[in-house]
Amino acid sequence: MFIENTQHPQKRRGWIEVVCGSMFSGKTEELIRRLKRAQFARLKVEIFKPAMDTRYDETQVVSHDANAIHSTPVPSSSNIMLLASDVDVVGIDEAQFFDEGLTQVCTQLADNGIRVIVAGLDMDYLGKPFGPIPALMSVAEYVTKVHAICMRCGHIANHSHRITGGESLIQLGEKDSYEPLCRDCFSEAMQAEHPQL
Repeated sequence: MFIENTQHPQKRRGWIEVVCGSMFSGKTEELIRRLKRAQFARLKVEIFKPAMDTRYDETQVVSHDANAIHSTPVPSSSNIMLLASDVDVVGIDEAQFFDEGLTQVCTQLADNGIRVIVAGLDMDYLGKPFGPIPALMSVAEYVTKVHAICMRCGHIANHSHRITGGESLIQLGEKDSYEPLCRDCFSEAMQAEHPQL
């Protein structure tokens, strides 16, 4: 005999996925791949990126390999909550540039039954945890850490080494400004450049 569950009716389940790693590791490429698969499955997808990131395009999320997907640039994490109603999947690129409120926004979206896919740098150019990414990793159901190849020795790279000047934590740049390095090569570079650290 079937008894209907009136206390806990079936509801859509949401979750958080984080794709993180160094620059040139394929984070955005993986984000775009997952979002395009969701679109192919006819799910309603909304993609966001920080308004400050205009390196490749004003509105598109673009990988280093020039794959692209349309997105909505927003100035803060609270805007995502306002614009993400009635969707199945939310994608967020360059999440390290968002404010600390992003973790709560992603948690609320997942609680509302939305699949949330976040991509971003897990460490800054000094090798320190970057923005809301560490907190997002702690609340996410799935974490994928992707790696680049060290430009100095060819091993697996997980650090984004800044090769141009500047002490600002946020400095948008590409291969002219950053290189991926492994742990050992990054430590050597930091010791040479910042012996006081």
